[in-house]
Amino acid sequence: MPVPDPIAALPKRASELRDLLIKWCNQNSGSASPAGLAAMLKLLQADFGRLGSAEAVPLADTTAQALRLRVRPTAPLQLLLSGHYDTVYDADHPFQACTLLSPERLRGPGTADMKGGLVVMLAALLAFEKTPHAAKLGYEILLGPDEETGSQGTAPLLEEAATRHRFALVFEPARANGDLVKSRKGTGIFTLTCHGRAAHAGRAPEAGRNAILALCDLLPRVEALTAELPGVMVNVGAIRGGGAANIVPDFAEAVINVRVTAAGDDATFLRRLHAICAPWHAREGYRIEIGGGFNRGPKVETPAETALFTEWRKGARELGLDFDWQHVGGGSDGNLLSAAGLPNLDGLGCVGDHLHSPEEFCHLPSLTQRAQVAARFLHRVAAGEIPLPTRA
Repeated sequence: MPVPDPIAALPKRASELRDLLIKWCNQNSGSASPAGLAAMLKLLQADFGRLGSAEAVPLADTTAQALRLRVRPTAPLQLLLSGHYDTVYDADHPFQACTLLSPERLRGPGTADMKGGLVVMLAALLAFEKTPHAAKLGYEILLGPDEETGSQGTAPLLEEAATRHRFALVFEPARANGDLVKSRKGTGIFTLTCHGRAAHAGRAPEAGRNAILALCDLLPRVEALTAELPGVMVNVGAIRGGGAANIVPDFAEAVINVRVTAAGDDATFLRRLHAICAPWHAREGYRIEIGGGFNRGPKVETPAETALFTEWRKGARELGLDFDWQHVGGGSDGNLLSAAGLPNLDGLGCVGDHLHSPEEFCHLPSLTQRAQVAARFLHRVAAGEIPLPTRA
């Protein structure tokens, strides 16, 4: 099937897409920055409004809002396009602006994760809308403001949207080598809180129960589960406790990030976590509390996704690109869509690296390249060349 002119012409829009990415990334939208998220949402509503009416959807327990846009909701074929506009860089983070390192590399907050992916999505859809079979395909765009913190508010919208569609496209960044995402680990955030007993550090230290020392004994055992349990990754990310130096501390708390590969890994981890904590919890004067939980189950590839990845790569090869797909440790909204029973392709955004760091960058040529691949895939679906999975 020949490439329609609007898709073939996407490389001519390289400068426009670069400038759009700079505009979006220079607007702070950290997950914990309400003003920044609101300003970013207005930018997205204006730019995605070129496709139709982009509504702001309230979420529970937050002032942040999701963006939702539906195009041709009565068309015979329906797809969901998913993304997020929050970043890990809050308003007080020093990394707030883009730097053009070379004609091909743009460093900046969210350039890859995932404002670059949103640029790819928008460019692909604008090109697709000018193709001859566009009227046969309807789609829904859903962009969340809380993916970096677990998508707690956006999750119900994703679960609801999953019931309306045959397949989803997730525009998280591709891997640094250009590969897409085949599968993802499930993720969880836990708190370990140790309560001890306060005492005067000089007059009666033996009457105290040092919560900090207890927690420091537990944490290496918990992190060692990474080596003990195949498919499980544990990271102790934060710790706090104590107060005045002349008091035996009666409080200490740690925050732990956990990632699991397969169904059942979460239950195995929890059993071992409780077993590790139990001896300290049983000691006189100590109490261990385990809080939090898993917010995303593992995303495991399905036969439907394998078939559609084959078609995605076929179209890319016809455009002169080649890549594979791979398992990754990070979670995304693709995990939530998989849990809701909706097959999805993930990692369709731009190519970049050093995510979640001040060195994050986007490989600028990938903006037009990945937009071409996505637009060509949509064109082939609308033309009936690629069958979509049937829903039970």
